[in-house]
Amino acid sequence: MPFIMITLLIDMMSIGLIAPVLPKLVGSHYADPSAISLGYGAIQLSFALLQFFSAPVLGALSDRFGRRPVLLIGLTGMAINFFVTAFATDFIWLLVVRMFAGMLCANIAVANAYVADITTPETRARNFGLLGAMFGIGFILGPVIGGLLGDDDHRLPFMVSGGLALLNAVYGYFVLPESLAPENRRPFVFRSPFGALARLRQLKGVEPLLWALACTMLTQFTMQTVWLLHTSLQFGWTPKENGMSLFALGMTAAVMQGGLMRPLERKLGVGRLAMIGMLSSVVAYCCWGLAKEPWMMYAITIGNVLGFGIQPAIQSMISNAADASTQGESMGAAASIVSLSAVVGPLMAGPLMATVSHLPREDWRVGIPFFVCAALQGIAAWIAFVYFSRYRSSPAPTAGA
Repeated sequence: MPFIMITLLIDMMSIGLIAPVLPKLVGSHYADPSAISLGYGAIQLSFALLQFFSAPVLGALSDRFGRRPVLLIGLTGMAINFFVTAFATDFIWLLVVRMFAGMLCANIAVANAYVADITTPETRARNFGLLGAMFGIGFILGPVIGGLLGDDDHRLPFMVSGGLALLNAVYGYFVLPESLAPENRRPFVFRSPFGALARLRQLKGVEPLLWALACTMLTQFTMQTVWLLHTSLQFGWTPKENGMSLFALGMTAAVMQGGLMRPLERKLGVGRLAMIGMLSSVVAYCCWGLAKEPWMMYAITIGNVLGFGIQPAIQSMISNAADASTQGESMGAAASIVSLSAVVGPLMAGPLMATVSHLPREDWRVGIPFFVCAALQGIAAWIAFVYFSRYRSSPAPTAGA
């Protein structure tokens, strides 16, 4: 467990370290703001797309050859990839290495399989909770450190990320035992990530919640891509300032999901909490798009604290709305929707930013990407409202409260 926890912490710190400086790295190859927006969106899309397709492949490889070799090869490959990214001399090179980074970063799925191998049903939930904690800590710390390191040299965070990944691989080589016994291994079988999505029509009582989750996650991944580009163009934020803003987003999410979620669920009910969070997020996205001063971005983030509880609330409702025979299908479909949203979000965000990046900062249209996010979140809120109205007389869909 300590090695797996450190692996996820370093993985997320490595991704977070480079987040504030990646737009600057793309900008070193282009001068036109529209080209920078499209290029950054393409890089984010390629990373997510390769991660989406690689996760089931790496999982199947670990079923055949064991968890240890796949994890160690993945960590070593990530280290090399970070070093190569730091010295990318043109955009195509940068795009290709980020595609490989997405493919290798999918080893998080193998880490989860490792934990399942070494834990009992009684301790599995607690250990997966520890992994979630490492995931969140890495996302909070990474952007801050990356912003500070990359304020003067935007290639330095890539070097530090590579060093962390390499150190983790060396550590794992000496301390990590194999968790999958030879008798439990099976031949390699290609597993498509679309399998769970194909079952959506069979989940008759859950489809509305799945679509609400899809719109919500698409909104979040679109916003994540838009955020760094918008703040750089609108406020001239440096990697250091962008890192601090991502830290504020991460801390607000941690306060909501780690501290306020349980008492608010008890008081409001999970369905009402999700609806309030969705409506709060609609307002927040509109306000982010209209913000003209940097401090407003922070104030809106803190004011939208309930919006960071939408995803866990909806996933809880999906689990409670499904019967015992469809629990696996429901949660598998939910996980596939999150992964697919990570692919589609950057695909939308890049062109959206490119259409407004030439406008003066005083023009209200520079906020159009955030207004699109508000519309998507509004669609999710409407779907959820119709769902709650339809099942108002039935306690099952809101049993999570």
